[in-house]
Amino acid sequence: MKLAHLADSHLGFRQYHRQTSSGLNQREADVANAFRAAIDGVIGARPDAVLLAGDIFHSVRPNNLSIVLAYEQLSRLRDALGPTAPIVLIAGNHDSPRSTETGSILKLFDGLNVDVATDEARRFHYPELDLSVLAVPHNSLNSPDWAQLRPEGAATHQVLVLHGEVEGVFPADRSVAEHGGAVIRPSELSGANWSYVGLGHYHVQHEVAPRVWYSGSLEYVSSNPWAELAAEREEGRQGKGWLLVSLPDGKVERRAVPAARKLLDLAPINAVGLDPVAIDAAIAERIGAVEGGIANQIVRLSVRNVERHIARELDHAAIRRWKSEALHLQLDVRRPERFQEEGSGAPGGRQTLPEIVAKYLTDRQLPGTVDRDEFVRRGVGLIHSVEQEALES
Repeated sequence: MKLAHLADSHLGFRQYHRQTSSGLNQREADVANAFRAAIDGVIGARPDAVLLAGDIFHSVRPNNLSIVLAYEQLSRLRDALGPTAPIVLIAGNHDSPRSTETGSILKLFDGLNVDVATDEARRFHYPELDLSVLAVPHNSLNSPDWAQLRPEGAATHQVLVLHGEVEGVFPADRSVAEHGGAVIRPSELSGANWSYVGLGHYHVQHEVAPRVWYSGSLEYVSSNPWAELAAEREEGRQGKGWLLVSLPDGKVERRAVPAARKLLDLAPINAVGLDPVAIDAAIAERIGAVEGGIANQIVRLSVRNVERHIARELDHAAIRRWKSEALHLQLDVRRPERFQEEGSGAPGGRQTLPEIVAKYLTDRQLPGTVDRDEFVRRGVGLIHSVEQEALES
């Protein structure tokens, strides 16, 4: 038997300010195309069952275009696989309302004969496939007894699908995957004799344990795509896609989703001792060395140890031209780090403005309806943007 495992499509995700000819945010269009490509791939693979492990939408209240897209693509998948092939969908943290009274848009897909778990864990039995699927959505991770859930029944194939954070998996940079609720110990997943565990929430494909996998996202949809790139390099699995799983042997095959454009993190420039003309030349050399050019690509270039007065004298007309050429060019001009003596006499780094703002936003009181992690992330992001504009202006 074959299972298709997908997660974290984040339909409706928007980033940067470039629009398509029809007025749609370009990154939102890229994410939509990645989802279409993934569904194409699943249809071509003809699996016996499909697992959608959460965050199909980027927000609890997705826009109409995203809702229509998801409905059309899942309808297409249902038609292609036939009326009896199981399609199991769980809610992730992004598409889970904080209040049960709010209701979940995911229940719309009940009409497509999709088995949906939005608030509570549900167990689905498919006798014709000798398959049992335990679907654990994000909100149910806060239940005190969720960790006691185990395989149940006589089915040969016992599958668990959930959306959350496995302890010890996520890198130190939390922007690769945002706050996801309860932390899950690996032993709780691998010690229960599951035939397969399909996970969502971490955006990089990762094998937690034998038969326990994150499928990763279908596009770069975190607040920090550069951290995703670094994590993918460490995994040796660069790029996005979904997983095709064979049971009972547990073999996992990666199926790639073609990228809409390149994500380029160029080698940083150390500007110690360089004047503005030399820095301009180094920037031009880095950008000029990109194979195929930077047109319509997403690019980051860090220039370190640039004094403020030197940053003002850079060739900002050239920088603006490069920025207009790329879909997004993040020229990260950083001032030298300053050190001071603390009261204890031990050397310590002076707090940056983003660090000060992050601490203030972390400590201040908030209404219970506000997601603190998202609140802090957005506040610090605004400060970074203002600092960057000041350096480049």
